Amino acid sequence: MAERMARFSDEAWARNLAAYEAIRTMPFNAKLATGLLSPDRFRRYIVQDAHYLIGFGRALALAAAKAPDPDRIVQFARGAETAIVVERALHGGFFETYGIDAATFAATPLSPACDHYVSWLLASAYAEPYEVVLGALLPCFWIYAEVGRDIFARATPDNPYRAWIDTYAGEDFAQAVAAMIAATDAAAEGASPALRERMHRAYARASQLEYLFWDGAYRDVAWPV
Repeated sequence: MAERMARFSDEAWARNLAAYEAIRTMPFNAKLATGLLSPDRFRRYIVQDAHYLIGFGRALALAAAKAPDPDRIVQFARGAETAIVVERALHGGFFETYGIDAATFAATPLSPACDHYVSWLLASAYAEPYEVVLGALLPCFWIYAEVGRDIFARATPDNPYRAWIDTYAGEDFAQAVAAMIAATDAAAEGASPALRERMHRAYARASQLEYLFWDGAYRDVAWPV
């Protein structure tokens, strides 16, 4: 009897564990956990994240268009709706706190990290096969859930970023992540070794871009010219 191949998700997590640890312990998330992250840094992050979610929603819609069966079409179409509607509601609360209106948001350009991430994700969603698109999308789900759980375990009740922490450590988001992992593993099962490796490359690059996104907000990395 042939030995069963390891799940893609298990391989991907093990291969990119160092990237996750770098993200979990980076200054942005370390200070967010203690509540000591400056409002200016979180404000920069939340504006860029709202921009990012528009691109992320489009990429999920493209995954739905490429999905091989109706259940996956529904899964990714609903994921696109969640990215645009539900998570933007979270941003809306912080926008009100920070006095960010629609005009201010629209006038704020995408940061280098956000622009790179969105452009790469959409290029992947358009040009790559379904399996690779899922490899590119998975880290945003999975890393956020793991970071959210990690921060939730050590954050104080009066943390000013509690709404963000509770969202990504919550059961609803955990279910969405589990469904995304299952879909990616299912896609990988029928993939050739070469295609599976392309999925791994996409997962690794998305993990790197997750780091750059948070780091860019923390260090206020702007366009040099």
